[in-house]
Amino acid sequence: MHIVVLSGPEMAAEFRLKFPEGQGANRFTFLHSQSLSDCQLEPTDVVFDFLLHEQPERISYYAPGQIVFCNAATVQLAALAKQAELEQLCTLIGVNGLPSLFNRPMLEVSLLQPSDEGKLREVCEQLGTEYLIVADRVGMVTPRILCMIINEACYTLQEKTAGIADIDLGMKLGTNYPKGPFEWANQIGIVNVYRLLEAVYEDTKEERYKICPLLKTKYLRGEQFEV
Repeated sequence: MHIVVLSGPEMAAEFRLKFPEGQGANRFTFLHSQSLSDCQLEPTDVVFDFLLHEQPERISYYAPGQIVFCNAATVQLAALAKQAELEQLCTLIGVNGLPSLFNRPMLEVSLLQPSDEGKLREVCEQLGTEYLIVADRVGMVTPRILCMIINEACYTLQEKTAGIADIDLGMKLGTNYPKGPFEWANQIGIVNVYRLLEAVYEDTKEERYKICPLLKTKYLRGEQFEV
């Protein structure tokens, strides 16, 4: 199976950790361009396009039936399809493509069409990975929960109830999480956390997703948390 991966360097590295080259009969092509028009996209079985949510017009580059995985953490597949305004779409499958959340034993995925589950199963069997289908909603499941926890931790820090180290340690000891919220925020990326919360709040209007001013300041300044 030939797989094309369109991404930045960070996600390309994480993809290689999840699916090491040389295992099985799969062949990988990594393209790092932000624009498909700058790429030589060969005929391929499967595409992982981690940049599609930023440039949804690129859906038109993919042939009907072509299997395309895209980062659906901050966008609903149904919204991408509606925006494309195409009579026939590629087989669009959402994946939790946030940094540090892709390379896990089980892929978190969503489907535009439930009938595409058979194709998803075939690809995952070929890649040797398990998967879990979640509803086609902005934020999926894991990203939505983690970013909400990060946001609440920011409120706790802003109110000076506890410091970064204590909050991270408390979450790891109290909930058995592998990382604390501020550790996770840095690994996922403050920009990604901010944009996901922004998208989920716009989708739900629920107060629990309203972005903490401290987190917004970190985003605007391009800073990380000092863990």
